[in-house]
Amino acid sequence: MHPAFSVVFFTTATGAGYGLVALLGVLAGQGFVPPDFWLGLVGTGLALGLITAGLLSSAGHLGRPERAWRAFSQWRSSWLSREGVASVATFVPAGLFAIGWVLLGRTDGWVAIAGLFAAVGAIVTVCTTGMIYASLKPIAQWHSRFTLPGYLIFSAMTGSVLLNALLQGFGIGSNIVLTGCVLLTLLGWGWKLATWRYNDRLEIPTTANTATGLAGGTVRSLEWPHTEENFLLKEMGFRVARKHRVRLRQIAQALAFALPLALLLAAFALPRPFAAVLSALAAIAQFAGMLVERWLFFAEAKHTVTLYYGR
Repeated sequence: MHPAFSVVFFTTATGAGYGLVALLGVLAGQGFVPPDFWLGLVGTGLALGLITAGLLSSAGHLGRPERAWRAFSQWRSSWLSREGVASVATFVPAGLFAIGWVLLGRTDGWVAIAGLFAAVGAIVTVCTTGMIYASLKPIAQWHSRFTLPGYLIFSAMTGSVLLNALLQGFGIGSNIVLTGCVLLTLLGWGWKLATWRYNDRLEIPTTANTATGLAGGTVRSLEWPHTEENFLLKEMGFRVARKHRVRLRQIAQALAFALPLALLLAAFALPRPFAAVLSALAAIAQFAGMLVERWLFFAEAKHTVTLYYGR
């Protein structure tokens, strides 16, 4: 088995979508982005489209999608439920912001306030998504100081690169936005390397002996608990061969960080038509690279329950 693509796509698409929503809500609301009709239509449409596509793909991961509504009732104790509530709530100010921009042609006044609320909602939603994984103590690779900031950094990074591609495409790109994209991509690359370094050196003190409380020898299972793989083994017990892990990490770095950086830096020196094309290619490459990075995020996670299966 392998990590479900629906969850991989969900975290990648919603991260980029919420990052773009937050940046548009703040920058357009404060007058840094002009209230152009087509820019608003494409920008807000792309952001909300990515979020919607991600949420719909996550519903496909459920065993009983028709019961998804029940997850919203557990917001007092479940980060997954809080994520659902926050994601739906964010659609309200984001929708008002899009309506004001596209239909009314304005990004000031109450539209600017709606944009700020949409930005806050986007940040809160990304935080709840990160906390779903950071709160899981049985998975040491996720239960660390790197997980939550990583979600925020990658959301801001992918959102800024998408915003730059939009602005360049409409002929209103700026070196300030380009510089922000470069710095955020460098930050994301450094954070990912630090995360991998931490996980590779991770020493998990729990063994089959300590888990069962038995001592005086090596604990081994005579029979597995069941004859077929369960949910935990499918989602958090996947084994990646070392050579494949190294290769996938190289692909993720090349597509998500190195290639976008090269394209963005080249965009500084070239006129609009070429800068717009390079910026669009940077956004596409980074999205593809983040799909690989998110796949590794799930594939490299190991639940301590795998100790009972001799892993």
